[in-house]
Amino acid sequence: MKSFEDLVAEAEAADVNGWGFDWLSGRASEERPPWGYANRLAQRLARVQSALDLDTGGGEVLGEAAGFPPVMHATEAWPPNARKAHERLAARGVQVVQTAHGAALPFADASFELVTSRHPVSPDWAEIHRVLKPGGYYFAQHVGPASAFELIEHFLGPLPQERRLRDPRDEAADAAAAGLTVTDLRTARCRMVFHDVGAVVWILRKCVWWVPGFSARKYHDALLALDMRMRRGEPLVAHSTRHLIEARR
Repeated sequence: MKSFEDLVAEAEAADVNGWGFDWLSGRASEERPPWGYANRLAQRLARVQSALDLDTGGGEVLGEAAGFPPVMHATEAWPPNARKAHERLAARGVQVVQTAHGAALPFADASFELVTSRHPVSPDWAEIHRVLKPGGYYFAQHVGPASAFELIEHFLGPLPQERRLRDPRDEAADAAAAGLTVTDLRTARCRMVFHDVGAVVWILRKCVWWVPGFSARKYHDALLALDMRMRRGEPLVAHSTRHLIEARR
């Protein structure tokens, strides 16, 4: 294994734009939920004439679909990701719109038969309801409560209040309060394994909301403690939580 300093420097220099995770190949792994979101998304896109993908990242997951409906839009708030999504999807007829967090969606009422999202930042149920056509569906995979908290709490300490956020039952209730009927709700807890400290640095640079203000210098001692464990053959094991939710207007 490379030295601690080399692993950190390598991870700090690596590109974290977009929503791909190929850089972690051989260094970290994560189980996937059993329902196969990307395949289910592609099936639903093939059955509609209009769709909107929210928080599309760099368009990686949406881009896996073999085809798109005649009207296909995607939104993304982070400018580097919005550019990547445009580069990946525009030639296939997808209109990528850069938005702002918390702002209303820039679409007319009842614009889409299908609204989708993989790991939305914070679903705005009222806006989702507004842009869906009557009879249309929201189909998404959300991050669940306390996801990757074994890793996050290594740096931030216990977070008892934050552990209760993103509860799927609460989200289903919020969807219903906005006028949607939840037709499917499934949950999964998936094992994550990090084998070297570079993988930890890289993921915390990419998922900036996990440890706000993270830098390798600021958290040098916590990273060094992880590195020592990993060199003894003890990878960092955490668990991601996910839920699949489908709701009808």
